[in-house]
Parts: sequence; C-alpha cells; structure tokens
Amino acid sequence: MSDIQMDVPVDATAATDRDTWLALIERIGGEEGYFQPLGPLHWALFVEDSPTLIVSFETIAQARARHGQMPLAHHIAAANGWSHLCLIADGLTWYRDPAVYAYFDDLVDDAFFEDFDRVLFYGAGPAAYAACAFSVAAPGAQVLALNPVATLNPVQAGWDDRHKADRLLDFTTRYGYGPAMVEACTTLSLVYDPYCKPDAMHAALYAASYSASLRTRFAGAEIEPVLARLGILDEVIIKAAEGRLTPASFAALWRKRRDDTLYLKALLQLVDTPSHPSRALLLCRNVAARLRLSRFRRRLAELTEPAKA
Repeated sequence: MSDIQMDVPVDATAATDRDTWLALIERIGGEEGYFQPLGPLHWALFVEDSPTLIVSFETIAQARARHGQMPLAHHIAAANGWSHLCLIADGLTWYRDPAVYAYFDDLVDDAFFEDFDRVLFYGAGPAAYAACAFSVAAPGAQVLALNPVATLNPVQAGWDDRHKADRLLDFTTRYGYGPAMVEACTTLSLVYDPYCKPDAMHAALYAASYSASLRTRFAGAEIEPVLARLGILDEVIIKAAEGRLTPASFAALWRKRRDDTLYLKALLQLVDTPSHPSRALLLCRNVAARLRLSRFRRRLAELTEPAKA
C-alpha cells in the first residue's frame, strides 16, 4: 500500500487492482473516519458524519463493480450527510470469521452504537444474513434485508441447496442464527420474492411482530439489481434509515416495475402458458394499453385472434 503517493486524489475510481483499491479505501477511511483490517479477509471502513448510521456489508468485487468503485451505502450516506460503517469481505465469506465477531464485540464494549440516534443495518443475500446477524450489537436498530438468509446450517436449512460449499462454514457459534440475532431490533424489513421458495422459507424463519414482509413478486433471487434498475433502491434504503419504510410506502415504490421492460418481459415468460392463457391475455392487454412495446401487442393479437374466428 506504500506505493500510493500522497498527492494522488482520494478517488477510488483510480484503482486498477485489488491492492490499489484497498490502499485508496484506507486513505479515505483515514481522512474521514478509519479503515481497519479484520484478519486476512475482512476490513471495516467507517466514515463519520451525523447521528444517523448505515451499517452495510459488501465484497471487494461488489464495491469495485459499483459506480465510483465504492460501497453502495457510502454514496447514500454521503448524499444525506450520514455516517457509514461498511464491512468489506474478500470473497463470499458470509462474514463468518472470529476477527469480525471480535470487532463487533469491541464496538459493543466501546458503546459505539450509542453515539447514533438511528442505526440501519443493510444487506442483500449473504450480506442480508450478516446485517441480521450483527444487528444484535446495536439494540434498537432497524434492519433492511433483501433476499434474506437465516442460516446455512443444514440442520435448520437443509432445504436450501443453493450454497452447498458454504455449508461448511460454522453458522452455529457467535452471531450465528439470524432470526435469534434480530430480536432486539426495532423493525426488520424483509424484501423477497414469494415465488422464490428458498427466500420465502428463510423469510418465514424471521417471522415476528417487528418484521414486515415486503414482497416483490417475480423479482427473483437477485432483488438489489432489480430495485437499482427501477431507480428505487436508494430511496428504499433512505426510507428504511429514516424509519419511513412501510408496506404501503414500499408498495408505492414497487409500482415502478409496471413500466420496466425487462420485468414485464420476464413476467410474460412466466405467465404465458397453455394451461392459463387468460393470465397472459390480461397482462398483454394492460401493457399494450399503457406502453409501446411491440412484443406485447403481437402476443395480444395472437391471443385474441382465435376469439375473432
């Protein structure tokens, strides 16, 4: 990391490889908060600003693939004048590392979270698991989990065969079982596709009086990029951080899918079956009346032609 000259602007977009990127992130942390290695596979980036804090979880690859080569929540926090703590992983570790546990233990011992009026833990997929698991360190926090995962322990989630190699990780020790770790949170927002059975089953394990199921039908197992494509991901996170994310407010944002070409095409592919032609007919009529999408107009003509004969 010493190869980086101090006169180089602190701009992560200048990074051309992993080590250069880490060096630049270290400088950003050093100037705005701190950057702390947590063993060989994890780092903590903290940027301090206001009493609202977003705690997020990302891999190096995910962060580098984003605009500006920065974690998603970094941009949201900066735009709103909020603080941000990001746990960065080198690969799909699920943050199951004693060094990460020790770091959160230290935060608890130092009463770190007590300095903030609002705390939001955010993540998607494996990061959603981490957001839930480590939220126990900040009682009263809010949690936003996209494609939530409760555990990969085969005793409790043997029906989820999507991450077979990762089952070797220990999900039974500290900060282990997600549903038990969120019991001290204020609100838990679970965003998932009810037709994605593994996600729906994980979400069911989180069922509690403080949890809200925000269903995104036909969004699939990768909801974060869908929300980003619709232009509502940032707003969903902002509403969650401000305590304004409700089933009603989320449903209003989710309506934007009605104008998304990729979503509508995927939906047509799912519902257009010989056994239920009426579903495709209703969809095509709705889309053709609102949008200039030739595929739906052609299919509508095909579906209505027999009725004219």
